[in-house]
Amino acid sequence: MAHAEAEAIRTRAAAEAEAARIEAEGRAEAEKVKAAEEARKLKIANDKAEARAREEQAAREARIAKLQQERAAAERAEREAAEQAEREKAVEQETQQKAVEAEDSWRFFAIAFAVMCGVVALPVQMAAFWSEEAPWMISAPFMLEGAAWVVLRGAAAAVAAHRPHWHFRLIAWLLAFVAAGVNLWHGLTAFDPATAIGTAVASIAGPGVWDLHEHGRIRKRDGVPTRRERRAAKKEAERLAKEKAAEEKRRADEKRTAETAAVEARRQLAEMRAREFPKVWEHALKIAAALGETTVTEAVWKRAHRDVEGADPAESADIIRMRNAAELRVEAARQKKPVNALSKTMNAQRAIQTPRSNYRPVPPVRRPGDTPRYSRAAGRAHGDLLRQKNAAKDVRPNAN
Repeated sequence: MAHAEAEAIRTRAAAEAEAARIEAEGRAEAEKVKAAEEARKLKIANDKAEARAREEQAAREARIAKLQQERAAAERAEREAAEQAEREKAVEQETQQKAVEAEDSWRFFAIAFAVMCGVVALPVQMAAFWSEEAPWMISAPFMLEGAAWVVLRGAAAAVAAHRPHWHFRLIAWLLAFVAAGVNLWHGLTAFDPATAIGTAVASIAGPGVWDLHEHGRIRKRDGVPTRRERRAAKKEAERLAKEKAAEEKRRADEKRTAETAAVEARRQLAEMRAREFPKVWEHALKIAAALGETTVTEAVWKRAHRDVEGADPAESADIIRMRNAAELRVEAARQKKPVNALSKTMNAQRAIQTPRSNYRPVPPVRRPGDTPRYSRAAGRAHGDLLRQKNAAKDVRPNAN
């Protein structure tokens, strides 16, 4: 028995040791599997984090690249705008320089032409006024030509001072025509027609060209538009007038369309009101006739609806009852109660006090045992209290 017990103990110990070994191996294997799974999950999480980081880095680099491109585009546009402004400024300066050069050239050639015309016209005039008996008359041509140029200089001074200049220019032209008449008469008498006509034209052309120069300067100073500018302005005015006429026509058409639509809408509204509210419509027609209205206005309709239905439009007794019923249903849904029970409770609180209510209370019916018996002690206490009150009433007059 001792050997058997020892063998059993040994066998049990070996079995327990084997079980412990197997359990330890199982735990170790489980830990190994768990560690591998955790390592796999950690690797997946690390891979996801790395991929997310790469995506964020790529998105960041894309945003930076986009910002750099936008900045470069803005700088390029700014440079192009500056270059365009510089080119426009250079073109404007060049145009102004050309205009100044053209003005100076025109002035120079006008003066040169006037001097040349004087040189051509002056000898014939000197021959016309020359006389051996009155040699001093040789100065008359210089007076005529000089007077014309002096008056023109006066016109230039008036223009510069923004004063009236028309009379100076008129006198200059009169003197030029007098000189031309002298040249024409003496040329035809003493010389040939070519000389007469040429010198007469020279007497007029010199002051005339200079007056043209002054005329252009005056128009430039006063801002008078050129013929091309006037034609362009006329075309623009005609275009604006056409656009304005077209806009007015469009507005008139829209107004007529809106008025037609409004009339049709009023007609449809009147038909709908007459169909849906015949009593109110009939009463509204009577009120409109009494007030001298040709149609049922909103004020007339509101008054008629209040007279017939007792409320403003969109309100009536049926609508109010329907709204109250809907509110009861919503309240019952919120309180999770039946609608009938809630309706009875609320009617018990308010319906009996409402004027013209449909609520009719049912009188109670007494049945044996429906109330508990009264307490005798309470009855005795109530009787003692009544007696005390009566005694106090009897004593109070005697005290007076």
